[in-house]
Amino acid sequence: MTTARRDAVRQVLAGCEGFRSAQDIYADLRADGSKIGLTTVYRALQALSDSGEVDVLRTDEGEAVYRACRSEEHHHHLVCRACGRTVEVGGPAVEKWAEAIAAEHGFVNITHTVEVFGTCADCARSAAGARSRT
Repeated sequence: MTTARRDAVRQVLAGCEGFRSAQDIYADLRADGSKIGLTTVYRALQALSDSGEVDVLRTDEGEAVYRACRSEEHHHHLVCRACGRTVEVGGPAVEKWAEAIAAEHGFVNITHTVEVFGTCADCARSAAGARSRT
């Protein structure tokens, strides 16, 4: 794949605050006049994920969504279900737990993914304001 196409996908993700689906990224690129195909978007996302430039997580519905990685350190995500706002967070307690549970069962070379979903303060306030007006 050409670097230009990967760069185009990278640029779309750089302008996003939260996670986006491959279809959303594809639609943005096409709306801007790109002739990129959906398969190429998926390939670019896979390459960017493999290089650590893109974070990937699965939604409650099982869809893979992507976000430009803001940190080079191992991290987890706190994601708002309402607006998609995402905060990268460290998790030393999670790291220790994962290592301990793996060792307890004789596992080595472990990896893990932890994503925490909730409602951010802004969305919670908006929802509370909407309820109080009804």
